[in-house]
Amino acid sequence: MQNNHNKNSNRILNQTPNYAFIDSQNLNLGIRSLGWKIDYKKLRLYLKNKYRVSKAFIFIGQVDGNEELYESLKSAGFQLIFKPTINYIIDGKETVKGNVDAELVLHASAIEFNNYNQAVLITGDGDFACLVEFLIQKDKLKQIIAPTKKYSQLLKPYSHKIIKASQIKKSIQLGGRTSSIKKKSTKTKNHYL
Repeated sequence: MQNNHNKNSNRILNQTPNYAFIDSQNLNLGIRSLGWKIDYKKLRLYLKNKYRVSKAFIFIGQVDGNEELYESLKSAGFQLIFKPTINYIIDGKETVKGNVDAELVLHASAIEFNNYNQAVLITGDGDFACLVEFLIQKDKLKQIIAPTKKYSQLLKPYSHKIIKASQIKKSIQLGGRTSSIKKKSTKTKNHYL
């Protein structure tokens, strides 16, 4: 009887979906620093096929004029969580910033916590070390995908859970015939994607 109960528990656990929580700015700027771009349709498919991700949340700053970008991400299968942005000047150049860290932590550790089996985090930001530790303690961290090999030292203790985006580049790189994200103009102020 006990074995039958364990089999049913494992079957239910395996049916519980995994979710992805994506720090858009960290991902985008990290990948751009490597000289390539992500095909977000391919990324969404990779998350689904490799990690059984049924919902993928992108945490992103909301900037006027980027509606087409947001629609493209939605049509690729992502759920967008917006953060208001702040404009400021650095070295005479206008910069847009929207810090999404708190929203990502809140969704992964509270709002969505009971709705998923395990989480895939896409970030290399050390600000998420406390979330990583929490998810590991709760046996809810599947994987961290770090945009670059130079991820935060605060994540080093969890290196056994980290892969670098360059390791999956062939599966997620923009190129070929299809492009998943269309930008309205190259003058878009969005530093997120």
